[in-house]
Amino acid sequence: MQQLFKKSAWWILPVTAGVYLLVLFAWASPVGAINQLPTPAPKPGAYGLAATKTKEPPTQGATITTPGNGASYTTSPITVSGICPNDLLVQVYNNGVMVGSVMCENGSFTMQVSLFAGTNELSAVVYDELEQAGPTSNIATVTYTDTSFKAFGQLITLTSSYGRRSAAANAQLDWPLQLTGGSGPYAFSLDWGDGTSTELKSQSLAGLVTIGHVYKKAGIFQVNVKVTDVNGVGAFLQVIAVANGKVDLAAIARDAADSPSTRTVILWIPAAIALILLIPTYWLGRRSQLVSLHNKMLKERDAYKED
Repeated sequence: MQQLFKKSAWWILPVTAGVYLLVLFAWASPVGAINQLPTPAPKPGAYGLAATKTKEPPTQGATITTPGNGASYTTSPITVSGICPNDLLVQVYNNGVMVGSVMCENGSFTMQVSLFAGTNELSAVVYDELEQAGPTSNIATVTYTDTSFKAFGQLITLTSSYGRRSAAANAQLDWPLQLTGGSGPYAFSLDWGDGTSTELKSQSLAGLVTIGHVYKKAGIFQVNVKVTDVNGVGAFLQVIAVANGKVDLAAIARDAADSPSTRTVILWIPAAIALILLIPTYWLGRRSQLVSLHNKMLKERDAYKED
């Protein structure tokens, strides 16, 4: 019996330590396995290459649902809305002139569009990120009449050849606009869509007007431009600005320093400590085992003497 107890006690601590290490390794290894390999930071003087992947232009176009064909208006701008393919740019044209743009979200679009005096033929065209155009939408023909402007002269129109323009973040983004009609001087109100305060700009004469802004971070922003002439006659234009992000080499270096391999090494520290503690634990276990056997032998000896 004593021999059997001695042999079984011999393996208790090694087996327990082995099970503990197996559980620890099984916990540490998968965490390191699911981490992606770190991306090395670019070396000084290195060059980066960019490639453009070509693809087919959009095959599905937008559909204008509002306004309805044949509608008549006495105020401008009006709301133009409809359905469209997700994540594409929707540009609305009035009599063939681009008068506003917006990104298609959740399968629909809506924007404010200024009207020309008389007949307005509204249509919409979608564009992908490569500026490839999709099919032209249905045409909604509406009429605009506002007799209140007759006392002040011509109606103001504000258009642009660009429904979307882009520049690097922290760089100047310039946008040419075409202003016609009305009487100067003109006052512009510019909402760049990035949370900055509304910008005010003055223009003495009609014609080509260039506006500009610096975006502090990358993103897609809705730009709203309003203009009013000296008589209070106004126009509106809604377009999309894209701020492209720059490569931050310092950020890449920090990410490389905080790579998943470093975190995996940290997970092995408990395993190393457990392995180091295995030897004294084994020695203490053996010592405890000997003390227990010694005490048991003394009890058996005392019991034998009493008998």
